[in-house]
Amino acid sequence: MPIINECDCYRCGACISECPQNAIRMDERIIIDNSLCIECGECAEICPTGAIIVDH
Repeated sequence: MPIINECDCYRCGACISECPQNAIRMDERIIIDNSLCIECGECAEICPTGAIIVDH
């Protein structure tokens, strides 16, 4: 599952619009719904700060 490094995340929302499963939302922080995530890695690829890591 993707892991978000909160210290590096600027909450820009790029990952939200890129997720094909709509598994990412923003509250006070970025939240990934693991029940919807298919671990495609698109969120990590689009993240401008490298805050998302997908460990397969």
